[in-house]
Amino acid sequence: MKKVLAITLASLFLFVLAACGTGTDSNNGAGTGSEEETKKLVVGASNVPHAEILEEAKPLLAEKGIELEINVFQDYVLPNQTLRDGDLDANYFQHIPYLTAQIEENGYDFVNAGGIHIEPIGVYSSKYNSLEELPDGAEILLSSSLPDHGRILSLLAEKGLITLKEGVEFTSAQLEDIEENPKNLKFNYNFEASFLPTAYLNGDGDAVLINSNYALGADINPAEEAIALESPENNPYVNVIAARAEDENDERIQALVEVLTSEHIQNFITEKYQGSVIPAGN
Repeated sequence: MKKVLAITLASLFLFVLAACGTGTDSNNGAGTGSEEETKKLVVGASNVPHAEILEEAKPLLAEKGIELEINVFQDYVLPNQTLRDGDLDANYFQHIPYLTAQIEENGYDFVNAGGIHIEPIGVYSSKYNSLEELPDGAEILLSSSLPDHGRILSLLAEKGLITLKEGVEFTSAQLEDIEENPKNLKFNYNFEASFLPTAYLNGDGDAVLINSNYALGADINPAEEAIALESPENNPYVNVIAARAEDENDERIQALVEVLTSEHIQNFITEKYQGSVIPAGN
């Protein structure tokens, strides 16, 4: 009887041990497979239009086995600092001249992983319907960000309101580079870029220069409300995916750029923003 009981207990012990072993192997296999199939990618972005475009890209990246996490920022400083510190894999908020200036100023070891879209900067006025109507001595409100000044001055020069000194590179032009100012425009640049839509809506100044992302974020339609809009032709202010140089060949970053420059996303940008945001390929 004792012998039978011992055999029974031994068999039961082996059965339980085998069952536990099978469960452990199964769970480990599932975990390993899941990690191999899904790779996380954390991207910092401005709310509009960058985060909106990334949301549209999420399912396309999921098809490639990449889980996209979007961290939204409200300023132009933290996204690069956070990328440098390793809390982001990439960011999507800045144009090429700004990225170049940030690298030079802060020593960031970043690369431009690919251009996605252009946000035409616009001239807005609650008082006048055209640039021609601007009076002598008109007050022009613009961003305090120096990298934006070259872009703004280029637009005003393109529209014939000012001329710049010969040999001045448009992307790096500053107010002191103005050669002729027939209307004696007064430039007020004591504003954070994010505040300019509020200044326009409050009726401040005679004209306000606003980046399209901030205009859209304030429910201002650049294509309809701007009295002048920057041309996309040969425009160097392409918004890009920025990444650390060490990650330039990271397959997740390459997949992100591939998706964002795909026909699906480029058509999405065209249809959603109707000229207020323009695909870089157009």
